[in-house]
Amino acid sequence: MAGREVVIVEVGPRDGLQNETTPITTADKLALIGRLAEAGLSRIEATAFVSPRWVPQMADHEAVMRGITRRPGVVYSALVPNEKGAEAALAAGAQALAVFTAASESFCRKNTNCSIAESIARFRPVMRLAERAGVPVRGYVSCALDCPYEGEIAPDAVASVSAELLALGCSEIALSDTLGRGTPERTQAMVEATLRRAPAAMLAGHFHDTSGQAIANVEVAWRLGLRIFDGAVGGSGGCPYAPGAAGNLATERLVAHFEAKGISTGIDLAALERAGRWIGARLDMAAR
Repeated sequence: MAGREVVIVEVGPRDGLQNETTPITTADKLALIGRLAEAGLSRIEATAFVSPRWVPQMADHEAVMRGITRRPGVVYSALVPNEKGAEAALAAGAQALAVFTAASESFCRKNTNCSIAESIARFRPVMRLAERAGVPVRGYVSCALDCPYEGEIAPDAVASVSAELLALGCSEIALSDTLGRGTPERTQAMVEATLRRAPAAMLAGHFHDTSGQAIANVEVAWRLGLRIFDGAVGGSGGCPYAPGAAGNLATERLVAHFEAKGISTGIDLAALERAGRWIGARLDMAAR
């Protein structure tokens, strides 16, 4: 990641595709991951080792992780819900793991069928497996600004869950505006509260663009010291357990924003845009 002033984490193959109702072939997923790596993405969340019953689009997680043509300097990660998922992901070659909880009790119960405390307890064996394998674990905090069931989330609730994940051993916390309703003012309050419990270097911004405020929220987080941001190529995706959540912030827009400011991302924007058009066309074909 030499020369990068900001690190972009590409979540399109997982968060971007997970909500697509029409099956996407494993070959297309692998081709997308290859195109993203060629464009210069250094971190790609390739798949999720979750139950196909709940997220059918991720049913081929093992085939995807094993089938990736590895590119030097690129870290290929997987989202995992528990120890079983972590074991399978590591066996398939995941170089990093991600776990997920929420700052909202209601959302956590809807999404994972347990409380926030119980979800974090489930991660302890994941952390032990990751430590033995020598791979880092990212922690997602969903509903960092709004919850579809509880409304606005208090900044201190986000800070508290983030601190718990760091204490557990997570190397990075992704503050996630799952519904994409966040404003710059509320983003600032949330990030500032979290910074009182965690260093900026261990925080990432994950913004959805439902209200068209994602770039403005990224800019606020950048000014407060965050240097890691998530994007999904083509702006695809959205959480299947968050009614009303639109697509993620498009990686193309994220890269263009920083490059326009003279901030290096290490990503070839033209190649990234080609990848976005390619997967958009494949999704259109699959939906016919």
